[in-house]
Amino acid sequence: MADSKREIERKYEATPETRLPDLTRAAGVSAVVHRGLSELDAVYYDTEDFRLASDSLTLRRRTGGDDAGWHLKLPVSADVRDEIRAPLTDTLPPALGELLRSRVRNTEVTPVVRILSARDVHHLLDEDGALLAELSIDEVLAERLTEEGHGTTSAWTELEVELADDVDPALLDAVERRLRKAGVRPSAAPSKLARALAETAPGKPRPAKVKEPSPRTAGDHVLAYVRRQVTALVELDPAVRRDLPDSVHRMRVATRRLRSAFRTYRKVLDRTVTDPLRAELKWLAAELGVDRDQEVLGERLRSHVAALPDTLLLGPVSARLTLTSVARRTDSRRRVASVLDAERYLALLDSLDALLADPPLLPGAARPPRDALPRAVLKDYERLATRVGHALDQQPGAERDVAMHEARKAAKRVRYAAEAARPALGKPAKKFARRMKSVQSVLGDHQDSVVARDALRTLAVQAQGAGESAFTWGLLYGHEEAAAEARERELPEVWARASRTDLRAALKG
Repeated sequence: MADSKREIERKYEATPETRLPDLTRAAGVSAVVHRGLSELDAVYYDTEDFRLASDSLTLRRRTGGDDAGWHLKLPVSADVRDEIRAPLTDTLPPALGELLRSRVRNTEVTPVVRILSARDVHHLLDEDGALLAELSIDEVLAERLTEEGHGTTSAWTELEVELADDVDPALLDAVERRLRKAGVRPSAAPSKLARALAETAPGKPRPAKVKEPSPRTAGDHVLAYVRRQVTALVELDPAVRRDLPDSVHRMRVATRRLRSAFRTYRKVLDRTVTDPLRAELKWLAAELGVDRDQEVLGERLRSHVAALPDTLLLGPVSARLTLTSVARRTDSRRRVASVLDAERYLALLDSLDALLADPPLLPGAARPPRDALPRAVLKDYERLATRVGHALDQQPGAERDVAMHEARKAAKRVRYAAEAARPALGKPAKKFARRMKSVQSVLGDHQDSVVARDALRTLAVQAQGAGESAFTWGLLYGHEEAAAEARERELPEVWARASRTDLRAALKG
């Protein structure tokens, strides 16, 4: 079983002669207590082509200290990482292997570096003696374990300051000011592994990542957008597996944005290549949608129940809703986990990588972005206009519900198309996307009401069958009907604001 810890730390250059300044002069620090020395022995793992290091992930098996075991560190921001820990075993724990799958796919991870650290630990305490941060000075020896460069070593000294749980990160700034005054400077390397790989690399040091050139053509802009969404898919995979808040939704949005880009920009990317990918992305989005839809539905119904006075809660309403939500969410979580472990999903990630490595560009890709991109966006807009008009022409009922749902999907597509064009078109595209989002929101809330009404009817039938009162479920059904009618009345006005002629002209110009 793996557990997680949020790690907030900063690293600094040091020498064996480095002496700590008086850190009790840092705001909030009342005492510095020496905790002694420890010996740490860590073997770091990666693929042969260093996929984990390229994405700033570290995987190690460490002995010594008070946290011996397997550690996987996932970047969150500059100073912040999530450390996933698992017990010390001879082989990689499956729980950690799953979190690596979107990066390594079916490739094996093997030892790449061994790092020995002699750690001198100090605790920074507040006036009550509570731990604020752990400061350590590490004497480091790194040895290359890969076939190429095997046995090459490097040694250095570094200083780390790691924040204790629930401590204000501003403490790191206060400590850093004292360290800088003493001549201690931030480390140039983001981690021990990164420095070890650079300093033990055969021949010349490993070159830094080459910055992507600024997009110039329509194809450049579309590919940059596609690359961002593919990166999001890969990076969100571990978060979805860990069931982090909003992770499924964000991953599903990335799949939709990719599908939208492939369909909207058909004159940029060859559809004979992208259409099969769109089909697979549709499959993935649908599988993710089972979990996301249950999450949204559960939140919506719980908020409605919480808003009712006790006098209108007849029967075990909250209990039934909780049991139903938990059961559905458990099933959907299992389904998502099986999808992310499927070869079909890994094959999709490989295919997306292949598209980016060898883009199927059409002649339209070479056109100026201010010419090609607006035309594609506005073509999607015309499609949306047709669907909105059709929805407004329908009489209230099932046919209008279906038509509004189809309009909602079209609104998402045109919004995503405008977002993809924003780096090239600037504020007009941003404004256009914002207007389309307002249309999408109205249509989306209407569809959520349709789904909620179906669920409420099922709950009412179940309650009645169990001998419970169905009154509350019927009351909530009526509330949802009223909410849907309000959205239907709101749509014409929102659509009129969003579809102003001057906005379309601005996007074209």
